Amino acid sequence: MEPARPALRGLRLHLVTWNVGTASPPPDVTSLLQLNSLGPTMDMYVIGLQEVNSRITNFLSDLAFDDPWSVFFMTVLSPLGYIKLSSIRMQGLLLLIFVKHVHLPFIRDVHTHYTRTGLYGYWGNKGGVTIRMSLYGHTVCFINCHLPAHMENTEQRLDDFEKILEMQFEGENIPSTLDHDILFWFGDLNFRIADYGIHFVRESINNKRYNLLWEKDQLNMAKKKEAFLQEFIEGPLQFKPTYKFDLYSDVYDTSEKKRKPAWTDRILWRVKNLCQHASKEGEFSEEEQTISVTLNNYISHMSYGISDHKPVTGTFELELKPLLTDPLITLNPEGEWSAEHDVLIRYSAVPEFPSSAWDWIGLFKVAFRHVNDYVTYAWVEDDEISSNKDSKQVYMSAAEIPDAGGEFLLCYYSNNLQAIVGISQPFQIQPNRTLIEKELAQEENSWTQTPDNLQSHIEF
Repeated sequence: MEPARPALRGLRLHLVTWNVGTASPPPDVTSLLQLNSLGPTMDMYVIGLQEVNSRITNFLSDLAFDDPWSVFFMTVLSPLGYIKLSSIRMQGLLLLIFVKHVHLPFIRDVHTHYTRTGLYGYWGNKGGVTIRMSLYGHTVCFINCHLPAHMENTEQRLDDFEKILEMQFEGENIPSTLDHDILFWFGDLNFRIADYGIHFVRESINNKRYNLLWEKDQLNMAKKKEAFLQEFIEGPLQFKPTYKFDLYSDVYDTSEKKRKPAWTDRILWRVKNLCQHASKEGEFSEEEQTISVTLNNYISHMSYGISDHKPVTGTFELELKPLLTDPLITLNPEGEWSAEHDVLIRYSAVPEFPSSAWDWIGLFKVAFRHVNDYVTYAWVEDDEISSNKDSKQVYMSAAEIPDAGGEFLLCYYSNNLQAIVGISQPFQIQPNRTLIEKELAQEENSWTQTPDNLQSHIEF
């Protein structure tokens, strides 16, 4: 009998690109994030924004705290079981990645990078921000770009993107951008529709004959000529060009400039093994394909009017053969937890786990926002109380446990890997009965001891 092959794992990824034109977040993003869709929920959200308000006062305060857009998306997504895995900002460019808790132990080696291309590389109003990771053992990279504007700057856009692709992540054994198994490229790429006049373009759009414009789209034209672009795939542009609109409307630019509509906002991807196998036709077998990307939809969202760009989303199915199947750390709470006594955590590590004295276990509310959003934590070495060859025990002090109780989970953070490498199932912490009884008694006392001034009011 042949050994069973590891089952392919399907991951649903929803990617957003939006030039927000320095606006504040809208009241609702249900349709943008497809939160009301009837299908399975997303495993990962990747949100790339351009022209986030980066006035110096905003930018300095955002360096100390999360910016309003990050807080906004965390507020929407954390109650649904997503954690902000990573983010990077360079002036107006912002890239956020949210994942479901269940995937955290299988995401490693998260690194970020930014590349300035504005003002000959000295200014960050244009360029790219990048997040890369290992996802179930496969390397994935996301690049959010804002490339130079205007019809005549096609070559500059291509040069800038080539420069962004050449960037190197800091750290050992991290592949170059194009050596990742999957690379997503998206943003306000600023490519325009060449040659055709504004009336022909608008007439084609009004008649939904978008295909008449595809061959003069500068990115489509460049993909035919530029070798480094030919391996990038894009879904069909079956939606209106997403630039430039009057604010809070779906009417194209009525200002004096009357900009010609264009598909400036795009999402493309590249799968490394497809590129390699395409050059060796006939040698590719299904056995070898350990990862694939399928685009489920590629649409714009016309209802959002805070900016002169409409947001664009792509929903993808990633099918991959997991190269990691077991978490590095397994952990769980022991016994009943409450703030009335010290509590215990038991954990075990795989033999090759690179532990550190700086590793810690955090107690988190179930709807936690990011890795630093813990209620309390214990150092795995300093707070260890027992150890054997199979597992270790760590304690948390009763004083650190929330009196009100509720639903929580535990996460093990690895200092060497700079990541959460183990997560428990959600569990209940019982309310502190002693404190509740004391509060009830105080409440009763306050009712029975009516103040003099209140007494005189009653008598009056």
